[in-house]
Amino acid sequence: MSAVTASLAQVRTVNVPLGSRAYEVLIGPGLIGRAGALIGARLGTARCAIVTDENVARFHLGALEAALGESGRLVGSITLPPGEATKSFRQLEPLCERLLELGLERGDLVVALGGGVIGDLAGFAAAILRRGVRFVQIPTSLLAQVDSSVGGKTGIDTPQGKNLIGAFHQPGLVLADTDTLRTLPERELRAGYAEVAKYGLLGDAPFFAWLERHHPSVFALEAEVLTRAVETSVRAKADIVGRDETEQGERALLNLGHTFGHAFEAWCGYSDRLLHGEAISIGMCLAFRFSAALGYCDAAAADRVRAHFAAVGLPTRIGDIPGEKPDIETLMKLMAQDKKVRQGKLTFILARDIGEAFIARDVPADKVRAFLAGEIGASGRR
Repeated sequence: MSAVTASLAQVRTVNVPLGSRAYEVLIGPGLIGRAGALIGARLGTARCAIVTDENVARFHLGALEAALGESGRLVGSITLPPGEATKSFRQLEPLCERLLELGLERGDLVVALGGGVIGDLAGFAAAILRRGVRFVQIPTSLLAQVDSSVGGKTGIDTPQGKNLIGAFHQPGLVLADTDTLRTLPERELRAGYAEVAKYGLLGDAPFFAWLERHHPSVFALEAEVLTRAVETSVRAKADIVGRDETEQGERALLNLGHTFGHAFEAWCGYSDRLLHGEAISIGMCLAFRFSAALGYCDAAAADRVRAHFAAVGLPTRIGDIPGEKPDIETLMKLMAQDKKVRQGKLTFILARDIGEAFIARDVPADKVRAFLAGEIGASGRR
């Protein structure tokens, strides 16, 4: 069996069921090297402009340019600074102008090569360029492969909060090349793992239990275990997106831990002080502790969640964030910008148990303040 045939045998395909806009997520090794053929087979002879960042470009841009260049479809590449701060108006405007300068037309493709920042920004640029051009996601981080590359959420951050400017714009194809995870810094891999565990916590208790047993193999990037973890996560998200594309109902469950987590990210200025997955790890631990405080779930479930994230090296409490502690009113103001807020009322994703998340609307602000006061106070006593 040739190396190409062997790698093809390891590829898993997940369909995102959106009628005429349905698309495939391919998961496995060696996909970047075959990107030209894979894109051509599904999306035709469109020309492609790659958007990536400096860190990803160093490892993967050459291979993708070669794969797209072989078929004569590459029109150019745009390399942006790395980091969450790139998801901004400051970078969006020149990106759109450069894509237009490359002559990209409505039938062409923006190809997002990178993590969640590049996927969100390039996808948003594609959504507004010429009132919408197609795009392909090639996620290179674990977080992007299991979460942000699937489902069509695109956007940028503002000082008021995360992803508050954006659009739903579905990709035409997602190529999750698991070989790219071998170039990730350990901290980025851990941060991405938080979003893997999320799928077990919100609706799949057996998957969470499997992760408790097999997480060392995930972090060792053992092919079979890693592919299963990514595929299970993508299938869970694809199923929910297929039923609720624009988050009118159950898709909000995917935001488990995000109301707290996004507030922490904004408070830290979207900096390396706190990565997205780290913020979501803390947020999910808080969501379970808050659920227990409100009487929805047993404290043992919250302790189990905290123990697992601590075991894999992720932060679990507000006090784990480096630097000064936040004040309660600042966090409340940031949470009030959450996209799930309706008529000024806070919505949280809470849980009755591991695998049993639910949407709690109109959570009393005084209970949130009291809970945060306890959490911040506990971090100061440690």
